[in-house]
Amino acid sequence: MQDQAAAGGFRVKVLTILPEMFPGALAASLTGKALKARIWSLEVLDIREFARNKHRTVDDTPAGGGPGMVMKPDVVAAAIDHAQADASGDRGRWPVICLSPRGRPLTQARVRELAAGEGLTLICGRFEGVDQRVLEARHVEEVSIGDFVLTGGEIPAMALIDAAVRLRPGVLGNEESAVEESFSRGLLEHPHYTRPQVWEGRAIPEILLSGHHAKIAEWRRSQAARLTKQRRPDLWRAHTSDTGGAADGDRELSDAPTSAAKGGQTKDDER
Repeated sequence: MQDQAAAGGFRVKVLTILPEMFPGALAASLTGKALKARIWSLEVLDIREFARNKHRTVDDTPAGGGPGMVMKPDVVAAAIDHAQADASGDRGRWPVICLSPRGRPLTQARVRELAAGEGLTLICGRFEGVDQRVLEARHVEEVSIGDFVLTGGEIPAMALIDAAVRLRPGVLGNEESAVEESFSRGLLEHPHYTRPQVWEGRAIPEILLSGHHAKIAEWRRSQAARLTKQRRPDLWRAHTSDTGGAADGDRELSDAPTSAAKGGQTKDDER
């Protein structure tokens, strides 16, 4: 079991059969700096340590037949119980989540809720999945990061952790970035440009060089709406339903604040 910066304010516990995968990418850039600064903490628990036989068996054949193996309820339950022994009893503030392709889609709204809590306990599923009985008995929330299947829940867990940790105070360096970031209003992000002004015969749109901040903001909103309609009609339908069909004043799906009036913005990994 690995414990990184146990005194951190936001505590994350990961249950996995591959503890060597952590912290992985979470040790780099902003999340890594925040981990070293003890803004958040990471505890990695090897599920095999909770197995009940000398072979440390964590899986068995599926009831009813079929391919693959299923993670055993007694082993997973023991790991969850150990992880939650010193966690908050309020699941609203400290949920137990299993990363699974059949879970509810992870949204920025849910990420904000998670980041506002005390911590997370994440179960990284493997094989065909986790026995349903332990998910029900331990009130485990199933979450998916997309409509595709990976070899396990470790990479989705890292994605969820990164998304939540970056919203914690002190991680981005500029708190305004978290307040103004654009996921909150349901549109895809507008196109970005930077120097050189002309590259391979392609010029930066003139409006972005005009210095007219209101017009730049309006251009970005219109581009965000155009891209959302084209690429994510599902988001556009949900967005227009929520706003009564009005798109004015919307921010885009992005981790970046609108910065035309601020003379640009600092990149995440330079803060």
